[in-house]
Amino acid sequence: MKVVYEAPKINTGVPTTYCGGCGHGIINRLIAEVIDEMELKEKAVLLWPIGCSCVNVNTMDIDQLCCLHGRGPASGTGMKRANPDNLVIVYQGDGDMVSEGMAEIMHAAIRGEKFTVIFVNNAIYGMTGAQMAPTTLLGQNASTAPGGRQVINSGYPVKMAELLAELPGTVYSERVTVNTPANIIKAKKAIKKAFELQMKGEGMTFVEVLSMCPTGWSMSPVKACEWVDTNMTEIFPLGVVKDETEGLKQQEEAAK
Repeated sequence: MKVVYEAPKINTGVPTTYCGGCGHGIINRLIAEVIDEMELKEKAVLLWPIGCSCVNVNTMDIDQLCCLHGRGPASGTGMKRANPDNLVIVYQGDGDMVSEGMAEIMHAAIRGEKFTVIFVNNAIYGMTGAQMAPTTLLGQNASTAPGGRQVINSGYPVKMAELLAELPGTVYSERVTVNTPANIIKAKKAIKKAFELQMKGEGMTFVEVLSMCPTGWSMSPVKACEWVDTNMTEIFPLGVVKDETEGLKQQEEAAK
């Protein structure tokens, strides 16, 4: 029988412990697939955050490190500078990055550190009890905001793809999601492009992935996928926010 789809080669076979319907497992698989396709197993270093994903460090047979709260960009800076030929992947959630580690990611982008950030935005603290996160939508319920997030108390949701795109050290910033097969394909393309640009030494590459959190949102997995389209993408629009390499390509074509 012809095999048309199989587990990535770097997968260890250890099962993940994500809740049913969570987007993390899909994102993890896409990262593994791209590492396989680019034949970067021996060069890949994956930095996990404190959050839902940190319990899955045994699922990929590559070098990995679980970083302290929000410190993934600092660890990534040291690893990439010490080994510039490595593929350094900083994987962070909205609480880890935007609350606990906002200064770390901002200054890494300001310095133009040459690693890739995979930012998983599910608009809530998924691991610790569904508290309100910096990316929680206005009116969205959370355990610490049972009446919904209000501007007067908590301000507005933070749009990281746009915020980091304003910094010259960021060469590529795109927002994708994994709530449908078509969107999963687009997400994989964005991750692969980010890795390719990193290996060329272009600068920081940033992929924000809108992810489902049925448990934290108190929804069924199907409803959570729909909620991404009906609510999240209105505040966090999908697409490329910044791609400096496109301008370089146009200049090269014009020169020819």
